[in-house]
Amino acid sequence: MKPTLKAAALATAASVATFGPAQAEELTPINLSYQPALYWALPFYLATEFGWWAEVGLDPSFTTFPAGAPQIAAAQANDWDVGGTGSVPAVLGAARFGLVTAGLTNDESAANALMATNDAIEGFREDPSSLAGERVLLTTNSTVDYATRACLEMMGLGQDDVTFVNLGQAQVITGVIAGEASLAGVWAPNTYTLQERADSDYLCSGADAGAIVPGALVVRPGFAEESPELVARVLAAFLRGVVWARENPEEARRHLVDFYSDGGVEISDAAVNAEFDLRPTFSLEEQLELLDRTDGMSDIDQWLTAIGDFMTSVGTTDVTPDAMDYIDGSFMQMVMDDPELRAFANNE
Repeated sequence: MKPTLKAAALATAASVATFGPAQAEELTPINLSYQPALYWALPFYLATEFGWWAEVGLDPSFTTFPAGAPQIAAAQANDWDVGGTGSVPAVLGAARFGLVTAGLTNDESAANALMATNDAIEGFREDPSSLAGERVLLTTNSTVDYATRACLEMMGLGQDDVTFVNLGQAQVITGVIAGEASLAGVWAPNTYTLQERADSDYLCSGADAGAIVPGALVVRPGFAEESPELVARVLAAFLRGVVWARENPEEARRHLVDFYSDGGVEISDAAVNAEFDLRPTFSLEEQLELLDRTDGMSDIDQWLTAIGDFMTSVGTTDVTPDAMDYIDGSFMQMVMDDPELRAFANNE
């Protein structure tokens, strides 16, 4: 893990705003976490580049992680307060120590995919049973693991019909390029890397298999209880990034390239466009609709419960955590109920 968002300190110090919660001399320290060079984390980068953290009275420090499992372990050690992560680590954190899900970063169902090399993909498409006995390189206990297993089920294959090889995403790419396997489970932007550098293409995505893969905005449970107003401010800044990117698509694409470059990832123009096209994000109003329990379980409840069931089925957790115990829409509602935070989140 490493500190990132190189402009964080300068942006925070330089941004003195008149926004209600943020009297500049009263900035509150907060520890935020995410995974670098991923599309859904762009709002964190934008909030730093544009000085929005200070406008909501926050002085953030950042810690990044290569994957969700170490990120969740660090939250349990109180190393960060609020962040974004994949849905599998979010549910794992909920099951193990009550990590709170406050909303979604994006819908990455189409961005988690089982991919195949082009010399084998047509055969797999014509006869999915021919996947039996193949090795699949992927990162286990992850969103792409969930999507890949859903794809196999859709194609009539059981989990024991293939051999899963657990590797980090960079190792997966290296393995495919080296010819170690014809099948790989990866998430974007690694999907584009395989397309462009490893002569591979999509065999099946989570979206194809009906496996909804949301990313989660998560909060350490102690922090959620002690500082709910600070959680709401973080959400407001994040949501402003979502809305700003929608309103300024070309500039947002340029910022994404810079953000990825800071994380050591070079991305093509086609891949940048695919990131924006394939990964829906959610405004404040849309978040609240997804969190609404008026008619029973909310959409987010159902999506994360399905992921929890997957994790239980593969032995990662003993039982699926109850969505009512860890998915909490009150923080989003706090943003909606505060006129200044609401306007800020909506970039008004």
